Amino acid sequence: MDRVLAVLVALPPALVLTLVFLLPALEASTLLGLVVPAETAVLVGGVVAHSGRLPLWAVAVAAVAGAALGDQAGYLLGRRYGRRLLSRAPRRLVRPREVRRALELVRRRGAVAVVLGRWVAALRALVPGIAGLSGMPQGVFTLANVSGGALWAVTVAVLGYLVGASYRLLERRLGLGEEALLALVVVLVAARLWRHRRAAGRERGDA
Repeated sequence: MDRVLAVLVALPPALVLTLVFLLPALEASTLLGLVVPAETAVLVGGVVAHSGRLPLWAVAVAAVAGAALGDQAGYLLGRRYGRRLLSRAPRRLVRPREVRRALELVRRRGAVAVVLGRWVAALRALVPGIAGLSGMPQGVFTLANVSGGALWAVTVAVLGYLVGASYRLLERRLGLGEEALLALVVVLVAARLWRHRRAAGRERGDA
């Protein structure tokens, strides 16, 4: 196995799958997604799958399960404790402008908001709780949650897999060194975190 892949997947495959499940599961249920975007773990899981240490279907299933269960928990918490949690949440994590955006999206789009919110990190963490707070029927939310979570998780896992596949193709055709894979993944993760923090900074400035 390449040295770079050894760096990326230093944890045993079972622990990689655990992280692929846990980060999406904690994203909305604990608002972890406001700090760390869950797709980071799913992307790395896809890269690991291309290395042959994990089947891609296992990465996708773990990500789908984590996303669906975590958002369902976020919905139930929002339904029961939503206003209390929002009033007590640290303002540096839960910003009024982000809450307003999530509320407006849910009011305008209903179940579609649950699917669309998957693709924006801050909304992905807030929309499930806001949906519960807004009184969206649980059956409607569950259907949108499972379908949207499956689409998001499978897409991100496949993107990670394709990162590994694209590197192998370039390595064969252009003679790239294996260090290029590490650089590529580091750049992708760093860019995602930078965009996340930049968006959060704009939200603070606009609030």
